[in-house]
Amino acid sequence: MFAYKASAQQGTRMFRAKILSKCAFRRKMSSRLVLGIETSCDETGAAVMDETGLILGESLHSQKEVHMKTGGIIPTVAQRLHRENIGRVVQEAMERSGVTQSQLSAVATTVKPGLALSLGIGLHFSLNFVKLHQKPFIPIHHMEAHALTVRMLQPVVFPFLVLLVSGGHSLLALARGIDDFLLLGQTLDEAPGDTMDKVARRLSLIKHPKCSMISGGQAIEILARDGDRLKFLFKPPMGAHYDCNFSFAGLRNQVTMSIQKKEEEEGVEQGTLLSCVNDIAAATQHTVASHIAKRTHRAILFCKAKDLLPSCNPTLVVSGGVASNQYIRKILKIVTDTTGLHLLCPPSKFCTDNGVMIAWNGVERLREGKGILSHTEEVNYEPKAPLGVNITAEVKEAAIKLPPLKLRVTD
Repeated sequence: MFAYKASAQQGTRMFRAKILSKCAFRRKMSSRLVLGIETSCDETGAAVMDETGLILGESLHSQKEVHMKTGGIIPTVAQRLHRENIGRVVQEAMERSGVTQSQLSAVATTVKPGLALSLGIGLHFSLNFVKLHQKPFIPIHHMEAHALTVRMLQPVVFPFLVLLVSGGHSLLALARGIDDFLLLGQTLDEAPGDTMDKVARRLSLIKHPKCSMISGGQAIEILARDGDRLKFLFKPPMGAHYDCNFSFAGLRNQVTMSIQKKEEEEGVEQGTLLSCVNDIAAATQHTVASHIAKRTHRAILFCKAKDLLPSCNPTLVVSGGVASNQYIRKILKIVTDTTGLHLLCPPSKFCTDNGVMIAWNGVERLREGKGILSHTEEVNYEPKAPLGVNITAEVKEAAIKLPPLKLRVTD
């Protein structure tokens, strides 16, 4: 009797599970579905997402290990690797999602900005795909996608302040809508991730036992934990410029000169690991973080002075590969705590380039009916593309001087 009841209960549970599974499948099929494709630099990414932000399937092929061996990204190599892997990556994302090509509502693809040869592979593949399956096409601005990724994870309302920091970009902008941005500041030379990668290469950190299989920026962060930043006092960039632009090339030159001096003092040739690599890493990281924090602080004060942020729960969103750096996050937390802003950083896996953020940007545009093209329309990629309306001159004219703020991380 007991065995019969147990068997009956188990059968009922299985029946209910099947019904729920069918209902979930029908909901998924009735929802609009977007395939996102990303090839702006050295990551080949694809993801399928529904209009609620649910990731149904994704795939990512990273070229980082290849480029680490050559000491930097070679565009022709990146192009070849994208070409070799994009078909497989898209197929994997589709298969993992359980969605067929006919069930897609649109295809969203990064078309700007980025490496020309990399962008070309993704766009060419996508245009062939949408023509073959007669699907709408949504061109995506890479930086807009980074800025809006956080809205996939939680309900962040416009307007909010955005800090995007990566290996190729650094900028501050006010996001007022999915395609409405005010650019407050941007890099004048190189990006913070590029700077830290170059410092890591100059220090030959790939020879360090802790750093042989990771990127230069990650190596700097790891070694900095055991370093004393006060052993090397690098001059903060642009201290006399009261705007929100960034500059890291001068800092890199300072670090290079210090490395050369230490090599002479220790009597070693370039390419040899110095005894003070931890201290140089710590000082470099702190100066990069401080520069980013001070420009962000000024952007917050500017937005408050111009009444550009909401009085209730104003938010700073930080994204891009460098946003994964925990030390930089802690420095920024000091700024947001002082100014009364809520700091939001997507998980590290969503800070770096991926197909998920492109699919989400496609979902947001599909919802609002913005930037959706027919499969018959021609589209070009744009290696250089500004973000929003540039008001950096207005920020500079405001000449906001920062109040004293101790940017000191204690733990």
